[in-house]
Amino acid sequence: RKLTTTLERLRDLGNTVIVVEHDEDTIRRADHVIDLGPGAGRLGGHVVAAGTAAELQRNPQSVTGRFLKNPLRHPLHPPRRVDHKTVSLQIRGAQLHNLQRINARVPLGRLTVITGVSGSGKSTLVQDVLYAALRKALGKPAETPGRHAGLAGAGHLSDVVMVDQSSIGRTTRSNPASYVGAFDAVRSRFSSAPLAQSRGYTAGTFSFNSGTGRCPTCSGNGFEHVEMQFLSDVYLRCPDCDGRRYRAEVLEITVDGKSIADVLDMTVADALAFFNHAPDIVRALQPLVDVGLDYLKLGQPVPTLSGGEAQRLKLAGFLAEAAQARRHAAGGKGTLFLFDEPTTGLHFDDVRKLLGACRKLIAAGNSLIVIEHNLDVIRAADWIIDLGPEGGDAGGAIVCTGTPEMVAAHATSHTGKALRDYAAVLGAPVA
Repeated sequence: RKLTTTLERLRDLGNTVIVVEHDEDTIRRADHVIDLGPGAGRLGGHVVAAGTAAELQRNPQSVTGRFLKNPLRHPLHPPRRVDHKTVSLQIRGAQLHNLQRINARVPLGRLTVITGVSGSGKSTLVQDVLYAALRKALGKPAETPGRHAGLAGAGHLSDVVMVDQSSIGRTTRSNPASYVGAFDAVRSRFSSAPLAQSRGYTAGTFSFNSGTGRCPTCSGNGFEHVEMQFLSDVYLRCPDCDGRRYRAEVLEITVDGKSIADVLDMTVADALAFFNHAPDIVRALQPLVDVGLDYLKLGQPVPTLSGGEAQRLKLAGFLAEAAQARRHAAGGKGTLFLFDEPTTGLHFDDVRKLLGACRKLIAAGNSLIVIEHNLDVIRAADWIIDLGPEGGDAGGAIVCTGTPEMVAAHATSHTGKALRDYAAVLGAPVA
């Protein structure tokens, strides 16, 4: 709210302000909104609507307008109840930076959201204290945890994973299809083609990482790396395979008229339609759809992904693992996943998909802690830990904890007031 007020003051001083933003309050307060889309990737790039927020709501082509008109609902899973019987993780006496020896209880098997103004101590609590302490308690390599008096409940977990926006890796050989395990099923499909069998090709023949099927000139990279002594390195399309990664004879093998290179050039959405008769491939690609990455090409190198895309690809990988393991069915211990503002850069529709993916992880027997400012995510939480009341030296304390309704009823919580204001704008209940 302070940031938006500052932007309006800049405007009132005679300046022009252009903001790339998904925050609902900012969109509603804007003088003019340019809505791009309608989809992502090659499905986007058009001006879908332009005008005030009210005008966008009257435009049936605007996805943004639809979400402004109708509050985001969470029909996939109702909130999970938290009471004194709920198995929990407890951190006691957390004291690092501005944390004021706080005691926090995190219910397991739930979506817990950590809220509070900037600088209130959220990342310090989750990353520097809780994550490091859990890693150490589980016998995994970890940095020295921030000062705390004790940790209880780690025995209920098998692992703790930080899902951040850091790069997945620097190798151009990794792509979305291989990351979720779909490329193995695709290669098996090609190796079962009649011509492939007659030539004695195996699934390994259709790998561009090794084997005899890849282009020998570029070793399956599709390009040649030229190191420059004083300038940035240059990547040139391979002159032999023209960037298609494979030998010409391997590309002669087709499935329904498409070569393996053609498939790698498909988007996830196109591949799902193309392989709709292959349940193993559809099942492997579904996590990418669940996190809103259906616009990516199967063969897109992961180093080219944005930070937000990399974070969601990691989430898709965990969803794929959860679908295979089904730890909850066997009564095994789940994993605690930690997210730091996963909605950064996401549209309302992307947030809806993200919440659905989070609920799938919970349904698989896992637990989630999410540091977040997005009110749709906060409203969808099973449990909220609200830090503050302000930032810096005036923060570091627990203002309140509870369900979204309980936090909204708190008299001094900034998050509670934001929830009340949001509900008033939408004309809907808090959660």
